[in-house]
Amino acid sequence: MPPPTLPTTSALRVLLVDDGAHRVRVIAEALIRQGHTVVGVLAEATRLHDAVAEMAPDVVIVDAESPTRDTLEHLALLHERAPRPVVVFAEDEASQSMRAALKAGVSAYVVAGLSMERLAPVMEVARARFEQDQRLREELAVARGGDAGAQAARRLLTDAKRVLMKQQRIPEPEAHRRLQKLAMDRGESLAVVAQQVLDAHQLLHGGGA
Repeated sequence: MPPPTLPTTSALRVLLVDDGAHRVRVIAEALIRQGHTVVGVLAEATRLHDAVAEMAPDVVIVDAESPTRDTLEHLALLHERAPRPVVVFAEDEASQSMRAALKAGVSAYVVAGLSMERLAPVMEVARARFEQDQRLREELAVARGGDAGAQAARRLLTDAKRVLMKQQRIPEPEAHRRLQKLAMDRGESLAVVAQQVLDAHQLLHGGGA
């Protein structure tokens, strides 16, 4: 699967999931008018993981009256195996429903009053929260690896970012995001992906960042 990027909200790839509210057609039309690409519409969440693998969306939007247990289970599985920013538009104001959704990895849970004008800012908030969550998870994983392992991982990450920054002429935050996405899509640690980037650079250029 090609690694997803996190472009600006003017050009996002969005996967829609109808979880009972039946407003996805309206949402899809609004997204297209705003310049986004709707890569797919699912009538239920059972194919969510496979659809993400096939379509590589930047954001997943779930439209629900109240997220079903089955949908939350599939969102949790997605968060574990191929995490993406997830937005849930719901009518259920119950705090337990919101907590269950956030526990399943939902980045933004918007209650009542779905407004097409809110789509872009809500997706931007979801992406920002998602990136923050992924960074915290990476830092925790590195910390669990011990001091020596943490230092080695940081060196690999720094070197790999330097290579991407030079080759693709991008700033450090963007280089970090691209490494994050490669790691998520390949199911590898950030350190492993950083090493792969450095190895590929070595093969192509004979060293020297």
